Amino acid sequence: MKIVVSGCGKIGFEIIKNLVSEGHDVIAVDNNSVAIEEITNVCDVMGVTGNSADCETLAEAGISDAQLFVAVTGSDEMNMLSCYIAKKMGAEHTIARIRNPEYNDNSLSFMRQQLGLSISINPELLTAKEIFNVLKFPSAVKVENFSKRNIELVEIKLSMDSELDGVTVSKMRDKYKAEYLVCAVTRGEESFIPDGNFTLKAGDKIGIIAAPNEIQKLLKMLGVLRKQASSVMILGASKTAYYLAKMLLSAGIDVKIIEKNAARCEEVSTELGDKAVIIHGDGAEQELLLEEGIRSVDSFVALTGMDEENIIVSLFAATQGVQKVITKINREEMCVLANKLGLDSIIVPKSVNADILVRYARALENSMGSNVETLYKILDGKAEALEFNVRSDFTQVDIPLKNMRFKSNILIAGIMRGRKTIIPSGDEVIKLNDRVIIVAAHQRLNDLSDIIK
Repeated sequence: MKIVVSGCGKIGFEIIKNLVSEGHDVIAVDNNSVAIEEITNVCDVMGVTGNSADCETLAEAGISDAQLFVAVTGSDEMNMLSCYIAKKMGAEHTIARIRNPEYNDNSLSFMRQQLGLSISINPELLTAKEIFNVLKFPSAVKVENFSKRNIELVEIKLSMDSELDGVTVSKMRDKYKAEYLVCAVTRGEESFIPDGNFTLKAGDKIGIIAAPNEIQKLLKMLGVLRKQASSVMILGASKTAYYLAKMLLSAGIDVKIIEKNAARCEEVSTELGDKAVIIHGDGAEQELLLEEGIRSVDSFVALTGMDEENIIVSLFAATQGVQKVITKINREEMCVLANKLGLDSIIVPKSVNADILVRYARALENSMGSNVETLYKILDGKAEALEFNVRSDFTQVDIPLKNMRFKSNILIAGIMRGRKTIIPSGDEVIKLNDRVIIVAAHQRLNDLSDIIK
């Protein structure tokens, strides 16, 4: 599929990289020639230097026969205008990054309709939602939702003294009675789709899928269930912090934000009112954090624009007994370092947004078949969890799963049938209009039929 991407910053670079790995024909557009040179050196893409709101630039990028145009420059207005022009020039579908809270809170649906946008993405809002999910479920490293939150996939890391160390998946199922499935495991740099004979080890990161109440039940039996956060300290008053604070406050959770820019403190204080406590100060100073009660909060979230500062202050928070520490990191090499230092709840905003674009592109490729409804990269990007809506062209309906011939590294992890959540056994069947959740490693699935040999 031909895709034109405007904007080669952190988000754009990650989106382009993921779309190229999916096999799409990608053209990168940016008015910075250095950014174009870098992206063309790293990825197999054609680059066009110029303004994406200029007809000549878009024409040079071949917009007239593009299936998808994505605008992720640093300007909301530029993105919206570029999408409008691209649509008029022949692009079939358009996606704009729109970050301003005023647009997102008040007039987004109107603008989408008027501009002909297929979807809009807000990196900061999406990142805040991911953090909020983890704060609601602090036992997990990461939480993903399927089928309107009827099924959840949680990632947990097995501690060095975990009861599951040396236990096979089948023995785990025998011992801990709940409706769940261990659907993926990461051990070091390797990822696995485990069968019943797979032996878990301390230090593994495992993905568990189930209905929310069944996950709570399992984690309680394992002795690792933690209560939902009631107080959160946030370092950095970014847009992400603003969106996160709004979610936390609406859930009745106390919020304290520390920000060293006085003007930004005033802005956020005005936006959030008197419900949140805004502190003007340098959160990298340990004395300030101690004075502001870091030892008494349930959770700490580092959201500054500097990876190094987020990591260092997160480590300090962990040493002060904070139960849940979440660290925002932009650079992949810093994620590796943070993991080695013992930080396991790491949020990478560019990956959150790239997942959405990959999912949308796959769905466009299969507009008449069993569409990809939801897609998440899980276990540090080493596996995928996908939700498909079963449509009439799927040939394996009403056949027991044990009689199907699946490709390797494929697992049917869950089925939603109406309001019913099914963790499938070999006797279960897939029916028309079911929503089926697949976990896959080392391969790309476009369609539900791709799971069959």
